[in-house]
Amino acid sequence: MTPPLNFNTKFAYGIGQTAEGLKNSALGTFVLFYYNQVLGLPGTLAGLALAIALVFDAFTDPFAGSISDNWRSSMGRRHPFMYVSALPLAVAFILLFSPPEGLSDWALFAWMTVTVVLTRGAMTLYHVPHIALGAELSDDYHERSQVVSYRYFFSFAGYFLSFFLGLGWFFRDTVEFPKGQFNLDAYAPYAISLAVIMFITIIWSGLGTHHRIPFLPPAAGQRIKLSALQIIQRMFAEIWGALQNRSFAWLFSGALLIYMVVGVDNALNLYLFEYFWELDSDAKLLVLLMYPAGLMAGAMVASFFHQYADKRYGILCGVSIWSVGQILPILLRFVGWFPENGSELLVITLTTIKFIQGIAAAQSLVSFNSMIADIADEHELTTGKRQEGIFFASASFATKATAGVGSFVAGVGLDLINWPRGAHIQSAADIPIETLGALGLLYGPVVAGFAVFSVLLSAQCKMTRQDHVAVVKQLERVRQERVGGEAV
Repeated sequence: MTPPLNFNTKFAYGIGQTAEGLKNSALGTFVLFYYNQVLGLPGTLAGLALAIALVFDAFTDPFAGSISDNWRSSMGRRHPFMYVSALPLAVAFILLFSPPEGLSDWALFAWMTVTVVLTRGAMTLYHVPHIALGAELSDDYHERSQVVSYRYFFSFAGYFLSFFLGLGWFFRDTVEFPKGQFNLDAYAPYAISLAVIMFITIIWSGLGTHHRIPFLPPAAGQRIKLSALQIIQRMFAEIWGALQNRSFAWLFSGALLIYMVVGVDNALNLYLFEYFWELDSDAKLLVLLMYPAGLMAGAMVASFFHQYADKRYGILCGVSIWSVGQILPILLRFVGWFPENGSELLVITLTTIKFIQGIAAAQSLVSFNSMIADIADEHELTTGKRQEGIFFASASFATKATAGVGSFVAGVGLDLINWPRGAHIQSAADIPIETLGALGLLYGPVVAGFAVFSVLLSAQCKMTRQDHVAVVKQLERVRQERVGGEAV
């Protein structure tokens, strides 16, 4: 009998997501600003480096999912990859924020591209098996939401910690650096601190869930030795099979679009806070921290929400509320109905909106990932294959689209509006008023408007609680028949 999940197991599994939160927050918020505004790399090149890494992820994420789905070892399918990824991830992340001095634009672009690819590749090796593991810990509709809630709570805690260590410590304003985020020498120590935490939390998660290995489903079928080409062919066949599931195809399409929208928001946050809203360092830190604080609170609420409403409504409501919070402040500023820059009311209003956006976004994120696990059950019932890795590779890829495509769009957008770059641009007075207005439009109405299409796509996924209960009952019967047949 599989023992029930206890608090320690859920906690250990969840804390492993801290590494993903740290990496995503750094790549989504600080990398574009660091390379573009501090080092002077053109926004298009900086965004292109992140987009190239995303193309790389489009292959490595399903590859990691397929390999771990079919892996056989004494430590099961997922844990070997979790353990082996920790050190390479830490090293690659440190190198990303430590480019050699004196590089030309193209050499700096090459350094950024290679180190982002290495960072993402190492994270893929850990993250895809880790989130697939979460679906295997339980097949209960409600308990799955709890497991995902723990995972996202610690992911958002990673965001919180990244922002706090960044703006609250390493990039804080000083006499020498009145604008702390322009302190070039602070970025490497910041990266080292985050890398150490990533390494510790990954190993903690692996060791804390290691005792569940005997109760996790093994790879299906017989052990077959495959060539590299055959492995790639199998991966594409599994991807195609996953896309045949209509629920998954609609859900993934909607999630991918909203993740990209959020990515633009993350990449432009520092630009908005510094130049559009003209916040000081304490205000920037407070507003940034309110979003992951709202995410953490929302993650704890999501599992209770799923007791009374289907998970797809969590996605639809979350995306809709987040989008309103994105558009409203910009529009109200344009018509003169928003608090003035420098006022205490401005900070209070922005922190409140960010907190509400965080709660809303958590409903969407937790619901999406919990539904992916439910869809994996439906897929097993239909095909006889247990392939959480392939399905959750899509979730991993969608998450990475946040920093990849989002930062690319943001970088190109900055160049299109002729945004001035360089460390000497340190106040709104250095920027034409029409350029500031274009930045506000890019950040708010233009980008968030695409969220409407995300809602329309996600709404096509019709899976309900009753559907999943029926699937689980049929799946249990099929599994029993399969075991009985093997025994005979």
